[in-house]
Amino acid sequence: MSGITKHINKTVLSYAQIIFGATLVALSYNLFLLPSKLAAGGISGISTILFEMYSLSPAYTQLLINIPIFIIGWLTLGKDFSWKTLVGTFWVPFIIWASANIPYTITNPILGAIYGGIILGIGLGIVYKGNGSTGGTAAIAQIVKKFTGLSSGYSQLIVDGFVVISSIIVFNLELTLFALMCIYITSKTIDIVQLQTSATKLILIITEKEEHIQSLIRDEIDRGLTKVRSVGGYSHSDKTMILCVAEQQEAFHLKKILQRDEPDSFVIFINASEILGRGFSLDKYYGQKL
Repeated sequence: MSGITKHINKTVLSYAQIIFGATLVALSYNLFLLPSKLAAGGISGISTILFEMYSLSPAYTQLLINIPIFIIGWLTLGKDFSWKTLVGTFWVPFIIWASANIPYTITNPILGAIYGGIILGIGLGIVYKGNGSTGGTAAIAQIVKKFTGLSSGYSQLIVDGFVVISSIIVFNLELTLFALMCIYITSKTIDIVQLQTSATKLILIITEKEEHIQSLIRDEIDRGLTKVRSVGGYSHSDKTMILCVAEQQEAFHLKKILQRDEPDSFVIFINASEILGRGFSLDKYYGQKL
């Protein structure tokens, strides 16, 4: 019974994180991004552009765009799209609709980019910690990643970059640059919420169960690794140090898996300022063209 109760509590906590995080995402949009005219990527950026051009309701716009994206994602990604994704995807436009007439807004683009980016990043980080998603271009990026083999970073950059560049047509270059600044702040804030460090990680794992760890890295995040034979300084027992480089979201996912399956392994997450090699500066798979 205690195991069932623990599972229920964990599930409730996950959904609470998704709802709270999605609420912050929606409020960052209504309080900062929309009033400041910042199309900071994603479906929210598209809805900002359409609101400026045609005065279309951002809540309904995001809802209508998310419905086909969610269906396509469910069909193409299967189990990767869960009920948690459904909650996050449709909770954001609901809160945007419910808080549409909120009296406190920021129209200064500098303040909008800074504080909107921070709140948006906190919200998305909390949603991700609950293993959820807010749908939108994050879902599109997952689909692009599956069919092209591009990394998550490349996929998200392509999708969000297209939205931000398109905003030049409606807004001016200055607002577009502020939107890019907002995206940068958001990505850094997500990273702080999840791992408290930078976006690309060098992961060092010292373990006596190298085969199991190797299979986890291969199956869960699809990354390469290097194994170094080592000896414990205190125990003098033979160990293996596994080196793996991963993107922020992949590192966070691996962290949760290791905490659950290999809690005795010694794991270090280190900031990696620049990565050159396959899967980062080069194609992830040999012979593939970007």
